[in-house]
Amino acid sequence: MTRNLSKVAAVVGVGHTDYRGDWTRVRAGEKPRDSVGYGADAFKAALADAGLQASDIDGLIVGPTTPYERLGEVLGLDVRWGGQADAMLGVIQACMAINAGLAEVVALVYGNNQRSGGANYGGDNAVGGASFLSYIYHAPWGFTSQGALYAMMFRRYMEETGLTSAELGEVAVAQRLHSSLNPNAIQQKRITVQDYVDSAFVCEPLHIFDYCLINDGGVALIVCEGERAKKIRKDPVTIHGVGRYDLNKGATSLEPRLTNYYLPAQQAVAEQVFGAAGIGPKDVSSMQVYDSFSCHIPLALEGYGYCKVGEAGRFMREHGISVERGLPVNTSGGHLSESYMQGWAHQVEAVRQVRGECGERQVKDCNYVHYSSDVAGKAVSIIYGR
Repeated sequence: MTRNLSKVAAVVGVGHTDYRGDWTRVRAGEKPRDSVGYGADAFKAALADAGLQASDIDGLIVGPTTPYERLGEVLGLDVRWGGQADAMLGVIQACMAINAGLAEVVALVYGNNQRSGGANYGGDNAVGGASFLSYIYHAPWGFTSQGALYAMMFRRYMEETGLTSAELGEVAVAQRLHSSLNPNAIQQKRITVQDYVDSAFVCEPLHIFDYCLINDGGVALIVCEGERAKKIRKDPVTIHGVGRYDLNKGATSLEPRLTNYYLPAQQAVAEQVFGAAGIGPKDVSSMQVYDSFSCHIPLALEGYGYCKVGEAGRFMREHGISVERGLPVNTSGGHLSESYMQGWAHQVEAVRQVRGECGERQVKDCNYVHYSSDVAGKAVSIIYGR
């Protein structure tokens, strides 16, 4: 049961690189760091935030864009347990390792030079195209990018539920509001729903504001055994619940995404993660959602029970998803406006919201933050709290 991992571990340190500054430098033709360099900078910041030394770290998880052995070497870490994972599974694996006694203080480090390295997320040389089967299966129809696949999926959703383009625009508008309050965010100019509706399509029905950024950067977290965390700092952020459920049938052709929007997986994870934390959607102060595309947000709102299935458009329009009204979602600006760190930066924002460190975008009385991700057939959730 995932409740066995509840409160086993807490986050004692977070760090990230200068997204906005590096965005400017890379666009000017500079290449400030490689993926290892960005990860190392973020790790140094996380250690400082925790008040720890590198010698305190006995576990290491690195992101899939960063070589494990090389990063460990550069960071000067000889650990007794380690591996490679994405952000959401990395947090879960750290909790599992701590619970099993394999490690006590785990560094999770991610670096990515996708912008300066010229990574393509579409076309005949798309990132992962040779190994990520979904690209191969859809290539004969011209669907070599995630954007095309999500556009087809969400067109069907809009036809079934009646969600309008203006309602989907609520996502981009809210996240630009949040990024305008975030000094480190790349895109800081606020937009209106009308700006969104008038903007160019990339792949209809998705507009340019529905797509994530592509930029360089690094993120790091220090996850520690729960009791030790209390000795390291007075305000460790506890991991109250984790959950995961995979839809493997048809996953390589993206059938779960195209036909049922991951709903069964999200509902199964909701039962796990809320059960482990002992709370429900009404207790959540803020939600952080993996948003490579804006349409992740309405689907997550429905899948985790924040609104009824088929009513996300109405919920976003009438209830709101910003720090100004309703349920604040992606309060840093998310992938759409802050930085595309493949889910890693969302963990930092969750931790800082619980700590109360987010300034103008701070959610009042923030007790619990729910992180959600659905990628390639698997749904994952983490609940952070005081």
